[in-house]
Amino acid sequence: MPARRVRGDVPWSSALFQTVLACSLIGVMGVPLISPILPSLRSVFGISDAQIGLVITAYTLPGVFLTPFIGLISDRLGRRAVVLPLLTLFGLAGGGIALGPPFRGVLALRFVQGIGGSGLMVLAITLIGDFYAGERRNTVMGINGSAIGIGAAAYPLLGGVLAAVRWNVPFAFFGLSLVVGAIALFTLEEPAVDDPPAIGPYVSRVISVVLVPRALGLWAAAFLTFFLFYGCILTVLSLLLSDVYGLSSGQIGLLFGAVSIANASIASQYGRVSRYFEAEELIALGFVGFGISLLGVWAASTPVLIGVMLLCFGLGFGLVMPSLDTTVVGLVSGQLRASMMGVLTSMLWLGQTVGPIAFTGFAGVAFDEPVTGYRFLLLFWGVATLVSGGLAFLALDRRS
Repeated sequence: MPARRVRGDVPWSSALFQTVLACSLIGVMGVPLISPILPSLRSVFGISDAQIGLVITAYTLPGVFLTPFIGLISDRLGRRAVVLPLLTLFGLAGGGIALGPPFRGVLALRFVQGIGGSGLMVLAITLIGDFYAGERRNTVMGINGSAIGIGAAAYPLLGGVLAAVRWNVPFAFFGLSLVVGAIALFTLEEPAVDDPPAIGPYVSRVISVVLVPRALGLWAAAFLTFFLFYGCILTVLSLLLSDVYGLSSGQIGLLFGAVSIANASIASQYGRVSRYFEAEELIALGFVGFGISLLGVWAASTPVLIGVMLLCFGLGFGLVMPSLDTTVVGLVSGQLRASMMGVLTSMLWLGQTVGPIAFTGFAGVAFDEPVTGYRFLLLFWGVATLVSGGLAFLALDRRS
């Protein structure tokens, strides 16, 4: 099936469009839904801060290695043949944690759930690239990013509310993926793309594109974005808000919602913003937003001020992610699109995987008090991202 017409309007009534959004919302659910309850898991299982990071790492680790292969399989076997099993695996494994297994069982199920979640967002973005083109692609990509932001804003709030019933109730919510899978069985279309070449030439073409300097910069930006978000915000800041300010899971979820609300707001306007700046310039500006946010959180004296500064992180996120997605899907033809999105998503998952254990591990080893280490990391990465983002934007602006 050819790409949809290039007008910039949003196909709200399209069952395909709705299914793509649902897949994206499921794909982003795995961490934000449970991030507010991470501090309470310490008492539930009798574990340390470093072990808390494993709850996220076990989920994200499969995506580091699997997403390129999921993209490759999707390019060769079709989108439906991959999306439907992933939705099923995500729902069954995630919902199984609600049964209350021991901590090792939780980590094992999170690993299996991560296998299911690893390809959902990459395939949702790939489907947008398959079915839409021109200005409409940019608009739909922005709406998809906005939907992800709205979902990510709601998930911490929802997770905090569900955790007030019992710690494992948020995990039962992962079963919603099974419902989405049942709907996708009837609504998800299979795009028509050219037949991929033989596996040897196919892999060679993917590798040659992956190593292009422009692509390497995109992979680095993707890794750092999720390294900071999952390590510094969702893990470190969650522990700080609990230990220093005594906030509950629900209150932590409310503050984290600021990131996603700002993300959704700016991403929904991405189609308009992209008319005035190149994608690489928007990525650089997004990192400036990250730096301002992290420095503001470091300097903030109250949870309210922290929430305000998290809005800056969300604005940066809303610029970076659609820019990465639209740039990568435009690098290659439909034959390689899922594979390239798989590489991009692999970098995202690598950042998610390394971030939590790197931040909590460094703070625990290098400082007598982890809280002191967390504050140092906020300062260091705030300065680093602000300076690097600003210099990159100036360099790109001169080049244009």
